[in-house]
Amino acid sequence: MKHLGIGIGWRPDIAEAVEGLAGLDWVEAVAENLCPGHLPDSLVRLRERGVTVVPHGVSLGLGGAERPDPGRLAGLAARAEALGAPLVTEHIAFVRAGGALTASPPLEAGHLLPVPRTRDALRVLCENVRIAQDALPVPLALENIAALIGWPDEELTEGQFLAELVERTGVGLLIDVANLHTNHVNRGEDPTKTLDALPLDALAYVHVAGGVERDGVWHDTHAHPVTRPVLDVLADLASRCAPPGVLLERDEAFPPAEELAGELDAIRSTIRSGATGTPHRRIPGDTSTPYPATPGDTSTPHPDTPDTAAPRQRLALAQTALLSSLTAGTPAPAGFDGRRLRVQARALAAKRADVVARVAPELPRLIGDGYREAFLSYAASRPMRGGYRQDALDFARFLLDAGRPADPDARRALARWFKERAGTKPPGRAARLLRTLTRAA
Repeated sequence: MKHLGIGIGWRPDIAEAVEGLAGLDWVEAVAENLCPGHLPDSLVRLRERGVTVVPHGVSLGLGGAERPDPGRLAGLAARAEALGAPLVTEHIAFVRAGGALTASPPLEAGHLLPVPRTRDALRVLCENVRIAQDALPVPLALENIAALIGWPDEELTEGQFLAELVERTGVGLLIDVANLHTNHVNRGEDPTKTLDALPLDALAYVHVAGGVERDGVWHDTHAHPVTRPVLDVLADLASRCAPPGVLLERDEAFPPAEELAGELDAIRSTIRSGATGTPHRRIPGDTSTPYPATPGDTSTPHPDTPDTAAPRQRLALAQTALLSSLTAGTPAPAGFDGRRLRVQARALAAKRADVVARVAPELPRLIGDGYREAFLSYAASRPMRGGYRQDALDFARFLLDAGRPADPDARRALARWFKERAGTKPPGRAARLLRTLTRAA
């Protein structure tokens, strides 16, 4: 893998600060936030200085049951070419469910959700990865995600799952050490054992990020300073190999530039101490092998062979049931921890509220102090169906259907906002009454 060095996640909010950081080797930018033909001036200047820019995708959903969308793949490829990137990265996650495979309405999570570590899910993921690799002009690396919830009846550990994925596809690994720590707190998974199982020669780079623990649950916020336990996982990794690149992620609650520089210095120091420390040794008494034998499942069928139909169908049904529970309030699927599902559902709804407020800042201003409560009421049983901008329109329609806001001037202003963006007339009193009677019937 290409040597990248020390980097930071580029975000428009901190573009000026990022440009001023000393000793910065590279940056990572969220791919979906970039237009290939109109790159932000800050990224252009960084590239002209020789700073590498890597596009990091969040919407492919390679862990989902459907094959990757050709349009999304083409968009990611265009961004890689526009940036002259040496690689692109995505996540081992699913982000949508429902649709044709389940003959049900499409559902969107607006978030990265964990893939079950099963043979079915691994086969589907491998084929989706091959499809993506064929469509991209540069190598692909995939990131392990943080999770609040775990799937019942999993057949592989995270380390085994990732190792087999690499063995079957040759894909690179983006190891997020903060996510390993998150899964340690939330799911009892040992980061050391996960690292034991990984083929680190496939390592593309490493993510480091901050979070916070509340009521025994670790929230991977990317809005808090990096903690010592996360740096300890980074040191463990650095004792095993020299990471080609390490990147600091921060997505909100951005601190002053000097604090970002201090966190980058802490990362550099941790890598040095890990590299010069005692090499990692397997835990005494642990006789597991990094690549456990998998009798009867060594085939790697082509994506278009009929062998994939049944695994895709089973995975689609399972993921749709889970996502419906999280976003539409349907019963929890069998085997899941109901308390954890409720925590995850609240987190998804809160994230939707925050992102909608950013993409449509007029809504909180028009609705006032009741914005968040109103949005959470809307989101409790209404899944996102077309991205965050559509979610903003659907929320406005929900309010207008209910004759809200109560203040007539605010309601008229919301109706004008809706009409300007949706291109359709907002519902009047008669339409709202008819819709209410229809629902009651």
